[in-house]
Amino acid sequence: MFIKHTAALLCALSASLAWANPEDTIRSTVEATLGAGAKVEGVTKTPYLGLYEVRVGGEILYTDEKASYLIIGEILDPKTRQNITQARVNQLSAINFAELPLDVAIKQVRGNGKRVIATFEDPNCGYCKKLAKELLTLNDVTIYTFLTPVLGPDSQKKSEAIWCAADRQKAWGDWMTANVQPPAAAASCDTAGLKKSVALGEKYRVRGTPTIFLSNGERIPGYVPVAQLEKRIAGVK
Repeated sequence: MFIKHTAALLCALSASLAWANPEDTIRSTVEATLGAGAKVEGVTKTPYLGLYEVRVGGEILYTDEKASYLIIGEILDPKTRQNITQARVNQLSAINFAELPLDVAIKQVRGNGKRVIATFEDPNCGYCKKLAKELLTLNDVTIYTFLTPVLGPDSQKKSEAIWCAADRQKAWGDWMTANVQPPAAAASCDTAGLKKSVALGEKYRVRGTPTIFLSNGERIPGYVPVAQLEKRIAGVK
């Protein structure tokens, strides 16, 4: 995205802009500065440094009340070492877990299955394979995996083969943990469910795999060691 790899962006506020409140000024100025159809999704005043949080395309940047400058980067709390920006992104990117169409996910149950997570994964994703192997050691959990072929045509082909397998759970597990190729999908296979899974990833702005969602809707972008995942699951209220 246009702001992902930029450390900082300086913009001047047009003297002709005059609005009733800072939020309107910020929204108009930021959209005009970023251009290319950029849409500000929200503006919120923060409790630090007099800055305003500006949400654009699922990302956060900061500015002052006059939008004199745009600050692109992360804010850290030196006392707690918390990444305030990332914590806020995670909060804003949470989902309603109850709305997930679980019928189009590959379901795996370990132990009593009482704890629940959802993952969005690409069959050719190396970190997804690493996660899949580690998840074998996670007890008393139900895992719903949504196929998300974002790494190219071969990922789509493998996803279709896994989706069309007689036993999707086995086909997924065999491929991700043991590199056992799933049989090619039959031409007659109905892949409507797979398409729904792909569309879901787009809806939730899944930009990389794996992406994990806890049962409270919290998003965990990227691979995390299973020990850390265990702590995150245990912390769900």
